[in-house]
Amino acid sequence: MGLRPGRCYRDIKKDRAFTRIAIAKHRKNYVGANPALRIRQFNMGNPSKEFTHIVDLISQDKVQVRDNAIEAMRMLVNRYLQKHLGKEGYFMRIRVFPYQALRENKQAQGAGADRVSQGMSHAFGKVIGRAARVRKGQVITSVLVDEENIEVAKTALERAKAKLPFKIKVKVHTDVKSIGTRPRAVKIKMAEEKEEKEEKKEEGEGEKKTEEEKKTEEKPAKEEKKTEEKKEEKQAQKN
Repeated sequence: MGLRPGRCYRDIKKDRAFTRIAIAKHRKNYVGANPALRIRQFNMGNPSKEFTHIVDLISQDKVQVRDNAIEAMRMLVNRYLQKHLGKEGYFMRIRVFPYQALRENKQAQGAGADRVSQGMSHAFGKVIGRAARVRKGQVITSVLVDEENIEVAKTALERAKAKLPFKIKVKVHTDVKSIGTRPRAVKIKMAEEKEEKEEKKEEGEGEKKTEEEKKTEEKPAKEEKKTEEKKEEKQAQKN
């Protein structure tokens, strides 16, 4: 059986998700196993650069989004940004995670199918995929760019509406920290670079101080020489 349309799973019918993956105690699982995650990566681009603006893709509906739709959106936006800005000209992050396990009680179709499909009503069903539960006004993905590249990022995110089962809104602002923490390796690298800059700055200040001290030491010596020369001139004039 092929992949069913996204409209079959986008409606949120319950207030809470009735799924559970117990990592520590497997016997308490509501489902036997969870399918593999289809989103290849959540952070793309250049995470170490300090950008000035952030562009958010915001949901206008309360829906469920399957992980394959999020992955299709990620690939579309990332390729467009790479083509127009290069790998170092942006930083993109997926801001949702597909925790929800989708279940389906498969039924046979055709002649004599009633004998195969008999069973308890409202059956739990078999897990067939993953989805993210998205609230109205929630940020799906964010892109960090410089001011001159805002229009490129807006165009890339607006193109993503073809891959998502809900209405979207693109918002531009300067609260760059709202994207969250950087990857751990990048944070360590940025901290090291900051320490190196501070050390160089301290060394430069120390060199400046030593030069100023030398100048202050040289000034009285020069003045003493001048006074001695004046005395010698006066004595020569008297003689």
